[in-house]
Amino acid sequence: MHPIKHFRTITRHRHLVMFFCFRVGLIRQGLCHDLSKYSPTEFWQGAKYYQGTRSPNAGAREAEGYSLAWMHHKGRNKHHYEYWTDVPPGGHDYRPVPMPTRWLVESVLDRIAASKVYLGRDFTGSSALDYMAREQASEKLHPDTYAKLRFLLTLYRDRGETFTFRFLRQVVLKEIPFEEWEKKEREPE
Repeated sequence: MHPIKHFRTITRHRHLVMFFCFRVGLIRQGLCHDLSKYSPTEFWQGAKYYQGTRSPNAGAREAEGYSLAWMHHKGRNKHHYEYWTDVPPGGHDYRPVPMPTRWLVESVLDRIAASKVYLGRDFTGSSALDYMAREQASEKLHPDTYAKLRFLLTLYRDRGETFTFRFLRQVVLKEIPFEEWEKKEREPE
């Protein structure tokens, strides 16, 4: 049981995402990011399975076969693609639906921050993209959401944090089609 270490880790992650959200203009989302991690359901299981190098939810799954904290978390935090599933009309199974833009942006920032916190000095610009590939996200997300998420994490890898955050703020959150932005970038001032 490591409640202090777990508290420090989730708080460091939350503050990093908050800072990132502020940089792109998502003030309210930054302030509210991952508050459910401090609820008893999520906090105590996280403290019990704390490892420091990966999510305690993985440890809970290995020990118990499921993570009650994760089930609680994904149902309350719209920046997780697992939140965005539903049964279509006339259907019988859950399917992914497109993630709205502001939650997609927070998801990008969350993935970058989680990679920075868990990997520490081993973090690289491709860490969040590599994690997405390992989790086989293409099979779990709506195709449009997956394509956008992959594009943005690739942009982060190739162009860096400053450029990507400006792109999120000036293009993605304003819902400007990427093609229009590329034309504007090529035009001389």
